Amino acid sequence: MGTLQLEVVTPDKTVISAEAEMVVCPGVEGEFGVLSQHVSLLSALKTGPLRCRISDRDEYLFISGGFADVNSNVMTVLAESAERAADIDTARAQAARDRAEKRLAAHDDAVDAARAESALTRAVNRLRIAGLR
Repeated sequence: MGTLQLEVVTPDKTVISAEAEMVVCPGVEGEFGVLSQHVSLLSALKTGPLRCRISDRDEYLFISGGFADVNSNVMTVLAESAERAADIDTARAQAARDRAEKRLAAHDDAVDAARAESALTRAVNRLRIAGLR
């Protein structure tokens, strides 16, 4: 099986730059996979796991929104935030999940429910991905 160049970048840093055999992304229209020599593609991403196969080993990353661009055997993921499963601080993610759940349970009009739901989604996904390492 061939490879494609995978670049996952955030506004702050490059999270991963490697030759990947396969990449599976959380697209807004559903999960999609990319292999070597994939046709050009541009897709919006939602919060969730990104799985890539590098040197016959699966690696998981947390992605919080962004875009995926595939062109000329290079896949570039421009993410709002991204981190490898091994880099996820599970204590911090659990605290964020607990805070978001408390805000949503309060049913307080002063609480921005959409923001709390988004925080809960990010925290739950981080915890799920950290468990895959």
